[in-house]
Amino acid sequence: MKPISKLEAVIQCKCPRCRQGDIFSGSMYSISLKGQITNEFCPHCNLRFEREPGFFYVSMFISYAMNVAEMITASVAAYILGLPLVYENLWYYVGLLLLTVFVCSPFNYRYSRVFLLHWLTPGLGYVPGSGDK
Repeated sequence: MKPISKLEAVIQCKCPRCRQGDIFSGSMYSISLKGQITNEFCPHCNLRFEREPGFFYVSMFISYAMNVAEMITASVAAYILGLPLVYENLWYYVGLLLLTVFVCSPFNYRYSRVFLLHWLTPGLGYVPGSGDK
């Protein structure tokens, strides 16, 4: 099987070591809570995803940064599309930002963990042929 690129592995939420096993147990585009469960081990190469107790707490900071970027993008888009930035429209902006956070939360949950595993974990990289039997 031809190995996939790092970018493809990140987009498809694949294991950082073998790039074949799924990080999450459910479907990638599932909005159910069962789809948001992180596997304990890679089903292909048996890599333990939670490197140490509390490892995924760092993903909260990544998710926070993603939320800030999404809220700024939504606010700028609303302004460009014609919603003036005046006091009378304050609650429209608040509602828009809350909706943005709510809609993007499954995406942020998944990809904050994927970014942590792929780019912010030292010593964890692609090993060709890992998990092959």
